[in-house]
Amino acid sequence: MREIKRRIDKEMNIGEVLEKYPEARRVFQKHFGEGCFNCPESRLESIQFGALMHNKDVNAILEDLNSTLK
Repeated sequence: MREIKRRIDKEMNIGEVLEKYPEARRVFQKHFGEGCFNCPESRLESIQFGALMHNKDVNAILEDLNSTLK
């Protein structure tokens, strides 16, 4: 039976994604910048909230994140 990878969704928090998929750090750096990782709350915030705070398109971020799973 084939293993199905769980897709990253906008409700997941940044810390959860980074823990499960360390390669996602590059995507967060691309969209949010390096300063995102200096913020203590960033690992507790959802991807959707991060996108809102950085005025970014959450769908573009999710597309990039999920492409890292392939």
